[in-house]
Amino acid sequence: MLFMKGAGRNARPLFLFAPIGCKRRQKLKKGSDGAMQEDEEVVKSEAEPESMKGPDEKREGGLAGTSQSVLWARLAFAVLGIASTLWFLIRVIPKPSRASYPCMRAAAPMMSSFILYLLAVTGTLLAFKRAKRSLGNASYAAATFFILLALSTAFLSLTGDERPVFADSKLMLGPNQPVGVPKGVFPGRVVWVWDPQSTNENCTNTFGDGWFMEKNTNMSIVNSMVTEAVTRLAGKTTIGDSWDVLFKYFNQNHGKGNVGYVDGEKIFVRTNQVSASTGTYDANTFEIKNQSRYGMAETSPHVVLAILRQLVNECGVRQENISVGDPMKHMYKHVFDLWHNEFPNVVYVDSEGKLGRTKPISSAQPVIYYSDKGTVLKSNGSTGAPITSDYYPTVITEANYLITIPALKAHARGGVTLCGKIHFGSNLRGSATHLHGGLIAPEKVTNTATMRPGYGLYRVQVDLMGHKDLGGKTVLFLVDGLWGGSEANDPPRKFRTSPFNNDWTSSVFASQDQAAIESVCFDFLKTEYTSDNVWGSYPQVPGADDHILQAADSTYWPAGFRYDPEDDGTPVGSLGVCEHWNNPLEKQYTRNLGTGSGIELVLINKTVTAMHGEDVTPARSFALLQNYPNPFNPTTAISYQLLAPSGAEGSSVSPVKLTVYDNLGKEVVTLVNGTVAAGTHVVSWNGQDARGIQVPSGVYYYRLVTPTTSLSNRMILQK
Repeated sequence: MLFMKGAGRNARPLFLFAPIGCKRRQKLKKGSDGAMQEDEEVVKSEAEPESMKGPDEKREGGLAGTSQSVLWARLAFAVLGIASTLWFLIRVIPKPSRASYPCMRAAAPMMSSFILYLLAVTGTLLAFKRAKRSLGNASYAAATFFILLALSTAFLSLTGDERPVFADSKLMLGPNQPVGVPKGVFPGRVVWVWDPQSTNENCTNTFGDGWFMEKNTNMSIVNSMVTEAVTRLAGKTTIGDSWDVLFKYFNQNHGKGNVGYVDGEKIFVRTNQVSASTGTYDANTFEIKNQSRYGMAETSPHVVLAILRQLVNECGVRQENISVGDPMKHMYKHVFDLWHNEFPNVVYVDSEGKLGRTKPISSAQPVIYYSDKGTVLKSNGSTGAPITSDYYPTVITEANYLITIPALKAHARGGVTLCGKIHFGSNLRGSATHLHGGLIAPEKVTNTATMRPGYGLYRVQVDLMGHKDLGGKTVLFLVDGLWGGSEANDPPRKFRTSPFNNDWTSSVFASQDQAAIESVCFDFLKTEYTSDNVWGSYPQVPGADDHILQAADSTYWPAGFRYDPEDDGTPVGSLGVCEHWNNPLEKQYTRNLGTGSGIELVLINKTVTAMHGEDVTPARSFALLQNYPNPFNPTTAISYQLLAPSGAEGSSVSPVKLTVYDNLGKEVVTLVNGTVAAGTHVVSWNGQDARGIQVPSGVYYYRLVTPTTSLSNRMILQK
């Protein structure tokens, strides 16, 4: 793999390496043109560490010696830089439209980084030469200037954006290959509610205009979204009945019988407030300050408020039996005020316990015993003293139920941070550094020497997801996707991919199956953060979904290893079902397709309003036909039919949008966007994107959307 530092024109190669602990074998597959091509198949890696291996197993993988790696890296950089530059110039100068071809997009970052490197080195040499001349002429001021200039250009040649670029990776599981045991009232169900009106499209997320401010989130719509998520998850029409069903399912599966919530039972709502560290707030008022961590993506206070309203106002849970917070972090004033003003008797937990907050109390004994037995987890991440256990706050250990609400984010160490990773902040050490060794990149992906990519390695998230007081105590997993992010310490990012199309994610995901919701959210993040995303491609690290596989099915555990986070001799069972969707545009799982018993993704699309504000009569139904010809080059015809309500044929119109997407779910061009009369319609596509540039050969999808539903089809452009 070519490991790049930076993105786009800032990309800089570090070295070539093979993923540690991940073997690959070559096999032949038939391409779209019928020719046989080489394909790579990811094979489950050898286990790690040595103590987990059987007597006949040998540890594989690793990096070459440092000096040899650097030598080969420099040689590869020079060769690839020259080749990429020549290739780009030869192909693009005669025909500029080729710049959009995949091979050109792959060559451009290497070419630009190579040219920038040459410019920086040249600038450094010239600056030192001028400095030497100035010293000889006793021009000390000029000499100082040129020395500083030389040092600056030298620094630029050696550093850059700390975001590496990973090639879009293959997963161990192919599309629609579920493993594990589905969980939930409706097994394997994940509800996804999407409403772009819930967030302010024009939010700048600068100081005074943070995404978390009430002016940037429509609380009424968020209430509706969370209500839809819970009721559809339970299959009921009211919030009270829905929560009763969820509690009964949980209790039946925990040996308590067919009983719902009982008065006096305690509920802890676990949030992610990663930005709230020392120095980010005023010590006297707890107001957030204008600093580098301002506006990081984390759990939206509005989603939590919607949950509190349901529990207290609809289910009758007494406020004093509910606790909310992130035990390792502080609670900002704007967060506390939003919740406390409406629910003053709820217990608000934070690390300081001042101004109405409650400081967590530690358990008397260790609660979790990490299954690696100190062979992987170290006090300083990948180094230091072995770590074998942790204490937890009593707000967790004494709770009867957890409601876990992570934010939808990628992660530089874990690939993604969702329902498992959120519990890194549930211990009371003040830091989660000691757990980093169990991730794919203990020291972040910028330090490849400590990386642990691949499959079949110890993943600490499985211990957290499987522990009886964490994942095992969670009655509802609710991923807050209102303001999805690119990394744990980044602000929210607008997603390029469908259906967001350069807008905030504006979504909420709900499930009782933690492996299923982890899988669905992973699919969204992996689709968005690809190798061409300037904000990073962390979910592309091989094995970024390894923890989900292992949580679902013990077949994928390291050889001779078992997860037993309570250290009571009972290994963790299946925590749900892991599956990846059929493609990024249709987002269908086996229960949606009727082909298996894996995940069911229920989409509640709240955008069913008339386009352009027109008063229209929606069509009763519609059909999207297969394009013809298919495959095609360069033009194809797409037909669709709109059937008006009975008695209105010929006079009814409906808002319609017909859009073409590439294989990654990115919008290519919109062919129709407006009101269309009932009947049969034909639209041609000439194989060009919205800029008029010819797109490369490959698989494309076209989607027809009306106020009532949507349909998609697949087509192939073959030159």
